Amino acid sequence: MRISEYIEQLNIFTSEISNDSEVTRICINSKLVIPGAVFIAVKGSQVDGHAYIQQAIEAGAQTIICESIPSIVKLGINYVEVQNAAHTAGLMASMFFGNPSSKLQLIGVTGTNGKTSTATLLYNLFKKLGYTVGLISTVKNCIQDEVIPSTHTTPDCIALNELLSKMVTGGCTYCFMEVSSHAIHQHRIAGLVFKGGIFSNITHDHLDYHVTFKNYLEAKKKFFDELPKASFALTNMDDKNGMVMVQNCKAKIKTYSLSSLSDFRAQILENAFSGLVLKIDGEEVHTRLVGEFNAYNMLAVYATAILLEQDKTQVLIALSSLEAVEGRFNYIISDKDKIVGIVDYAHTPDALEKVLETINGSRTKDVKVITIVGCGGDRDKTKRPVMGAVASKMSQKIILTSDNPRSESAVEIIKEMKAGIDATRVKNVLSITDRREAIRTACTIAERGDIILLAGKGHEAYQEIDGVKYPFDDKQVLAETFIELDR
Repeated sequence: MRISEYIEQLNIFTSEISNDSEVTRICINSKLVIPGAVFIAVKGSQVDGHAYIQQAIEAGAQTIICESIPSIVKLGINYVEVQNAAHTAGLMASMFFGNPSSKLQLIGVTGTNGKTSTATLLYNLFKKLGYTVGLISTVKNCIQDEVIPSTHTTPDCIALNELLSKMVTGGCTYCFMEVSSHAIHQHRIAGLVFKGGIFSNITHDHLDYHVTFKNYLEAKKKFFDELPKASFALTNMDDKNGMVMVQNCKAKIKTYSLSSLSDFRAQILENAFSGLVLKIDGEEVHTRLVGEFNAYNMLAVYATAILLEQDKTQVLIALSSLEAVEGRFNYIISDKDKIVGIVDYAHTPDALEKVLETINGSRTKDVKVITIVGCGGDRDKTKRPVMGAVASKMSQKIILTSDNPRSESAVEIIKEMKAGIDATRVKNVLSITDRREAIRTACTIAERGDIILLAGKGHEAYQEIDGVKYPFDDKQVLAETFIELDR
């Protein structure tokens, strides 16, 4: 397509195009520009693309999409002024790759907790049902069995459309993707056609970016506001903001719940380390997943499959064979003392509380819970004391340690977490900055049958310290420590 065709289809009012050449690439990164490319100057949270316009032109860009035309312009270059460059980037990226989202059934999952589990479980379910399926998630992106490493919860709009295009070429009929609040706010999903949207829950998170909870909620809500009429919106009735999400939503609204009247209901019959037994739509389902939070995830998965017109019996059979998602309530048991080590991505107060509720609901009184937890640097500071408070209230012993401190001091982050712990519980708190040593200490003080929760990092196989990612896998370190101490 020529640049004039893009401008015409997007109804952009602009001056005459001086160079109506074929568009070779859409770029928001000046380093990726090739001759004939369109460079879109997006104002990001860290970098303003307008500062790189000249660099893009020198690399061969023929068209510049921007929110303010530079004071000095170059002859033969098209300068197109738009109100929102990020939104335009999403629309143009979709067009450049042939609007791939319209050629498959795209389902978006948003919420504070449960996005990865729900999207991944749906991907695994539909594979078991015989479909060729795509996945876009925090942990990994997949085109059926091909794994593509993930760098963001939701990729940028160009990478996203390119990935969706590859899924279409690869024969995918469905794609399940996480939709982060950052992606919604930054227009990364602009131009995508969703068949459905799922809301899991919302609690305080990402306030370093959104500043207020109201802004965070409104970012999530925007996803549902923009769903087309032909799609569905599936929302969690048990979350107090569940129905707020779908106010003004044009899509077909459906609800799911464990405790409220809703379109899709489930009841927990049994909740143990061996798995959940659920009653869904009157049918008993044995699952390998653990915890109330997974009951919600499984119900959302079931409801979505039914809304996508799948056979109920086949869905229920497939549900029972699904495994826990990597880094989500994965556990190992030491050979000698049968100490249970649980690795979970819980990095918000709500997620941590839910995991600890599950653990405490499954243990006997003589079993201690030892929680190892930290908080990420350069992220929402307001949750740090709350994380400390939750861990101390619901564990017999806690070890505050380093997570991904990034540019911050791990020692200072630990101090901020400790500030939220009640004075009566401080005696049960250890502060060990070195995460490996924290794990070793927990294993050393644990007695036969005790439970160690390693919270916060889950699937992440690294620690980010001062801009460097060092290899570190919680599950691997825990397993190695068990073996060492079992000798």
